[in-house]
Amino acid sequence: MSRMTGAVHAGHLIAQSLKQEGVQILFTLSGGHIAPIYDGCVREGIRIVDFRHEQAAAHAADGWARVTLEPGVAAVTAGPGVTDAVTGIANAFYANSPMLVLSGKNPIAEFEMGSLQEMDQVTLVCSITKWAKTCHDPRRAADFVATAFRHAMSGRKGPVFLDFPLDVQFNAVGDAAPAQRSRSDAKPQGDPDLVKEAVRLLGDAERPIVFAGSGVRWSGAHEALAELAHALKAPVFLNSLGRGCLPPDDPSFFSAARKFALGKADVVLALGVDWDFRLGFGTKGFDSGVRVIQVDVDGVHIGRNRPIDVGIVGDPGRVIEQLVDAGLGNGQELAWTGQVRDEENRKNEQARAGMESDAVPIHPQRFAREIRNFLDPDAVVVGDGGDIVGISASILAPRYPGHWLDPGPFGCLGVGPSFAIAAKLAKPDKQVLIVYGDGSFGLNAMEYESAIRQKVPFVGIIGNDGAWGQIKVAQEALYGQGNAPASELDPEAPYHKMVEGLGGYGEKVTSPEGIRPALQRAFDAGVPSCINVMVDPTLMQRASYLG
Repeated sequence: MSRMTGAVHAGHLIAQSLKQEGVQILFTLSGGHIAPIYDGCVREGIRIVDFRHEQAAAHAADGWARVTLEPGVAAVTAGPGVTDAVTGIANAFYANSPMLVLSGKNPIAEFEMGSLQEMDQVTLVCSITKWAKTCHDPRRAADFVATAFRHAMSGRKGPVFLDFPLDVQFNAVGDAAPAQRSRSDAKPQGDPDLVKEAVRLLGDAERPIVFAGSGVRWSGAHEALAELAHALKAPVFLNSLGRGCLPPDDPSFFSAARKFALGKADVVLALGVDWDFRLGFGTKGFDSGVRVIQVDVDGVHIGRNRPIDVGIVGDPGRVIEQLVDAGLGNGQELAWTGQVRDEENRKNEQARAGMESDAVPIHPQRFAREIRNFLDPDAVVVGDGGDIVGISASILAPRYPGHWLDPGPFGCLGVGPSFAIAAKLAKPDKQVLIVYGDGSFGLNAMEYESAIRQKVPFVGIIGNDGAWGQIKVAQEALYGQGNAPASELDPEAPYHKMVEGLGGYGEKVTSPEGIRPALQRAFDAGVPSCINVMVDPTLMQRASYLG
């Protein structure tokens, strides 16, 4: 292999291709099999942000995509670097998050010889990527990178994987150059006849609702959604990454009344929504006679798990524009919307006692209210946990798209510090906060060191119930009080002192009135921080699954 000083090798061409795609940051963990890619990134001015585990690097690329709508990029070394990254790739795959994972690979000259960290990486990741390939020719490096981005960003977005044998990376590439204008940002519209049928159904409906999911966020359609809401004036519910696509003070925004509205709606307009376990697979809790209009950029997902009445294949944002242009709604609020608002107010009133509780240990709803009342309206919040995140999500309503990040449908805990680092790098002037469970904190806690060392500040606040609370609640409901093996954690574990020991700020809070000043001190510290809050374990009652 040719190790040249000053000459252009394939590692340089890979980095040039990333630069051509607008990549600003490479998330990684150091490895010898990707040294030429690092060399190229340094030469091209792409910032390298490194982690202590490849899973965290992959999560960061995922988080970058969710916040910016641009593909994140991670680079990992061969073999165990790839296997470590698999969890992060899988989480992005099920969230439709566009990202490119680059990997090194043993030299071609040593294929099938037992080379260091040799394995069939492409086969391993095929089931959790939209596209996965090996580039065997240095002159094709730019073309392969461009192709990877096309797959990541087309239709329903998602992760892609590309590995380069080490000798391919080191080899000279002559006059090869990055691909120019290698993909389209076109957004397809829906079938006009089906749009008209959807408008007719919604116009005839007495109790319509709108469900906006992650597809609305990925299409950048929050402004279009607001226009639709103001025209139709029906209840709008936001799901998953769709949270924040309508501000919480919009008169069409609803959250707490979701179960009530689903059970009575006669027409549902589903925009970029998956009928998965989070929505009862599209059948549980729905009225048996409900009519469904489903909009998705990928027709494969239309009609999945439940029958539909109108299925429109198209970019959700473009289809929303078509619906509004076709005369959807008359600007008059429906009586039905008032009924849903009454239920919303009733549910919020029920939560008031918990949010105002002065009890010690701290009521988890009070924990969430204190966070809500402290944060700036444009703060970015990462949810990384089970019950404590479920409770907090019902109280913390983001005002802007991409300002609430959680694991998504794969339910992968441990995303917290990676998402927070990515969010702070993308939005350095915003507050970034992680709502943690004490269980999820432990999964990637050493990434505090990554953030401290690279001066990327954020605040993590732990709702500490001394358990894998969501699992414990479910196990005890099935098998009886006290019969919840492997669910107990030490509530006295000094997680905050661990962060202090790494050079961050840490504080323990045991009373509700202590939460807000602790948050102030943590953000004022200007370093990665951890607030360890003791919450009442007997009030963790939102368990929804086992596993």
